[in-house]
Amino acid sequence: MGVLLAEAEHIDTLMVMVEGALNWEALKEAAGGLTVLTVADYEHELAGAAEAGLDTILLDMPEATVFDKLTQALLESVADDQVKPGAQVVALYSGFDPARIDSVSVLNLSEHLGRLTVRDLRKLETSVPLDTLKAVVDLAVEIGREGREGKPIGTLMIVGDHRKVLKHASPLGFDPVKGYKRDDRNLFDNRVREGIKEIAPLDGAFVIAADGTVEAAAQVITAPAAELTLSKGLGSRHWAAATISRATKAIAVVVSESSGTVRLFQNGEVVLRVEPLRRAMKWRDGDFEVPPGGE
Repeated sequence: MGVLLAEAEHIDTLMVMVEGALNWEALKEAAGGLTVLTVADYEHELAGAAEAGLDTILLDMPEATVFDKLTQALLESVADDQVKPGAQVVALYSGFDPARIDSVSVLNLSEHLGRLTVRDLRKLETSVPLDTLKAVVDLAVEIGREGREGKPIGTLMIVGDHRKVLKHASPLGFDPVKGYKRDDRNLFDNRVREGIKEIAPLDGAFVIAADGTVEAAAQVITAPAAELTLSKGLGSRHWAAATISRATKAIAVVVSESSGTVRLFQNGEVVLRVEPLRRAMKWRDGDFEVPPGGE
């Protein structure tokens, strides 16, 4: 069904969200010349997919809604150059029964991700390595979506050019990362990521090196704000992000406490905005409702 829809709409990408291993060879054969993206929450669910010549996206979002997963999968596929930002994608997924794929949607990325003002993350790699930038953005999105203990929180993470950033920063008081070894402060360690979530509600910014090491936390930023303009409604974190990204080569990532929106600043301007995955999906052919008694 998905392949026929893709052919009818002249779409060349099929995204299949799975909750268990499939017959990848059969899927590839059925897809014909389509690019197939396989999406799952666990590595074992994608076992053999790459070997069969299919692109894979590992989400690790088992508790998230279908909307959240689709949005994150689309964002990652664009960042990894698997899908062009303005492309259309046919998505197959389990909308009603987790045991089987029972739903199909045509997603227009220019509409679905356009409201995020997404620019290719690779354009920012000149300042920060892509892997580090993705790790910081992913963490910011998680904080924006989950908050902490059921409450929304805001935070600021400044990544790259950390030596110059620290010249414009001073501790607000207690620095919770001070004294730890570098290996115990790297964002590529899941324990560190969880630790950052725990202390994210503290005032001040995180300063992160290009290799993902958290150099300092709870820092107040004092870079000059001359000749900067921001949209109405953006608070002190966003001003700090704009000023430090103008004064240095760092990328500043802000999580808005009021909305959970994640904004990336470079050279004093917003270059990427990611919504907190709470808005309604803009389905092409109308929304669906879960039948009474369904989950």
